[in-house]
Amino acid sequence: MKLETITEQVLKLEPASRTHIAEILLESLDYKEDFIASEAWRQEIYKRCKEINANPSLLIDGDQFMHELKQHYL
Repeated sequence: MKLETITEQVLKLEPASRTHIAEILLESLDYKEDFIASEAWRQEIYKRCKEINANPSLLIDGDQFMHELKQHYL
């Protein structure tokens, strides 16, 4: 299958599915860690990723977040 075909098909998926695929692809890359995370942080990161995957509606747009932050504190 051609890369263009795969890309077109993946882009038709729901955002949560695209996010899942992106995570798998990023994790598959062989990279050197710039920092060492403690086991506690690794567990926290894993927990948060599971929460997002289970309910992607928890995420909000960056502009929306900044607007709400300004409304609350300014």
